[in-house]
Amino acid sequence: QVQLVESGGGFVQAGGSRRLSCVASESISGVPAMAWYRQAPGEARKFLASAIRGGSTNTMDFVKGRFIASRDDDKNTAYLQMNNLKVEDSGVYYCNAQFRGSTYWGQGTQVTVSL
Repeated sequence: QVQLVESGGGFVQAGGSRRLSCVASESISGVPAMAWYRQAPGEARKFLASAIRGGSTNTMDFVKGRFIASRDDDKNTAYLQMNNLKVEDSGVYYCNAQFRGSTYWGQGTQVTVSL
């Protein structure tokens, strides 16, 4: 059973930055994409960005230019750098990855952005 553990959440003022981390319990070198999702209260979980094996990224337009997904396979860790945060960025942030055909989620980390 693979475990994904997110960290880095907390309270931040609008306009600020935050970096989230997601540490996997086993090597991510074979994982095609390390993805990040966000779920706000009363809303569905939505995809934000992913760090693709080989170095490329895939980022949704509504966070493009502010959020950057990356990964360090040597550390089994994925990151989400979030800049110029807005109040509407508040929510629980989840890490997602597929290992050997099975999908895994972290427990989530709360980010709250205030004015």
